[in-house]
Amino acid sequence: MSEPTYRAEAVRVRVPASSANLGPGFDCFGLALTLHDVVEAQVVADGLDLSVDGEGAHTVSRDGRHLVVRAMQECFARMGGAPSGLRVHCTNAIPHGRGLGSSSAAIVAGIVAARALATNGPDLIDDEGLLRLATEIEGHPDNVAAALAGGFTLAWTEPEGARLIRLEASPMVAPVVFVPDTELSTRKARGLLPKTVPHSDAAANAARAALMVEALTNNPDLLLVATEDRLHQDYRGPAMPASLDLVKRLRADGVPATVSGAGPTVLALATQDSADQVAGMGGEGWTVHRLAVDAAGATLL
Repeated sequence: MSEPTYRAEAVRVRVPASSANLGPGFDCFGLALTLHDVVEAQVVADGLDLSVDGEGAHTVSRDGRHLVVRAMQECFARMGGAPSGLRVHCTNAIPHGRGLGSSSAAIVAGIVAARALATNGPDLIDDEGLLRLATEIEGHPDNVAAALAGGFTLAWTEPEGARLIRLEASPMVAPVVFVPDTELSTRKARGLLPKTVPHSDAAANAARAALMVEALTNNPDLLLVATEDRLHQDYRGPAMPASLDLVKRLRADGVPATVSGAGPTVLALATQDSADQVAGMGGEGWTVHRLAVDAAGATLL
């Protein structure tokens, strides 16, 4: 493999938020959403010049521990060598610790920017290599798949690494997210899951996950049934009771609603006709975003 050579000009990468699981598709389904982080990166003579605006500006690291920088360095290593220095500026709109894929967006932004800085980057690591690397860093493929490819993604892992299939969501689907003020770490949320589940619950989720593919792509009328889950949401309830209460209230009114990823954000898969009404159903304590499905995924601007 040839050595990487790096361009002098800056690159800008826009990466969407994502909602994982979508109810029954635990660690498999991902949906890219039109809420974006933007990263600008440039090779400099030496050192690291890192700045952050927006979400996390007062809390994230300003050194090599920053997730975008870590992902860039992992990608540089995969390509065969790092440049002498970097200037990186992050403009963040995706809330941190809310179940909207902020860490996956940071990872994807970092590896896409790193590859773009190398004049021969696509020859050194292809799109499948980016997905495998992002999954290795994140630990699971659902959010990074959606952030990379956009649209509605099905992701899984094989011995060689992660893979994905990208599908087009129905144009009738209008995602609405309800974001609370409180954060919840993915590690804590995963720690609440049992080691085993009843066979009947596993079978029910398998059926709903299969139905979800048809519902989200072709037949949104099936979304309320297709988003039913028995594997993870109720077990995580003690960590986010308000989120589970909102999910139940929305579903009781016929709105397909789930916990977004590990939570505590709630995702409602409304229709174009009902989105405004659904957006007003959260009540106090929620920041509401009426979004669309992001079809582009990670994009060089």
